[in-house]
Amino acid sequence: MPSDQERILARAAREVVPGQIVNLGIGLPTRLFHYLPPEMEVLVHSENGVLGCQPLEAGSEPDLEMIDSGGAYIDTRPGASVFDSALSFAMIRRSRVDVTFMGAFEVDQQGNLANWKIPGKFSPGIGGAMELAQKVRTLVVLCSHNDKHGNPKILRQCRLPLTAPRCVSLIITEKAVMQVTDAGLEVVDIAEGLKVAALREATEAELIIDEQRLGRF
Repeated sequence: MPSDQERILARAAREVVPGQIVNLGIGLPTRLFHYLPPEMEVLVHSENGVLGCQPLEAGSEPDLEMIDSGGAYIDTRPGASVFDSALSFAMIRRSRVDVTFMGAFEVDQQGNLANWKIPGKFSPGIGGAMELAQKVRTLVVLCSHNDKHGNPKILRQCRLPLTAPRCVSLIITEKAVMQVTDAGLEVVDIAEGLKVAALREATEAELIIDEQRLGRF
């Protein structure tokens, strides 16, 4: 039986298309590396200035100057390039990155994203998330459906400071896959064994669900 995080990552990997430039946010999204088929032709972008990242093999000696945006050691695939952060952010601002995967504290039915600041707690700053959220063509949120206290993270309206408004395309949690549409959150897939009523109970946002077309993951 896969863990909640494994379920999220396995489903997220299905959203990656060969030939894309993909950005992986800090935290859970960086583990998506390990769920992509090794033969898949994608270029993973890190906003600190690397295009063509790949995971460091277990037991390999890391290059101490080769890290991702979260500070983890990485390797590079053949054909990778390294450049300064100005060029990296120029790629983002010109929408050259096809898809970014990010975590979230909150996300709402309008596609607003809050993932950088909880009032009263230390935050190093909004960082590159603001740029990515506004400029990348597709933003996919990977997060738990509820917080550690059981409170919904998929809301009618975000309460925390926003990273960016109306930027999210797709939300993947351990319970459901939800597409952000003009009409609201449309549930594409629901977790195996989870009933629709239980999903609605765990979610503050209003959900659009067509049970005849609902997939399982």
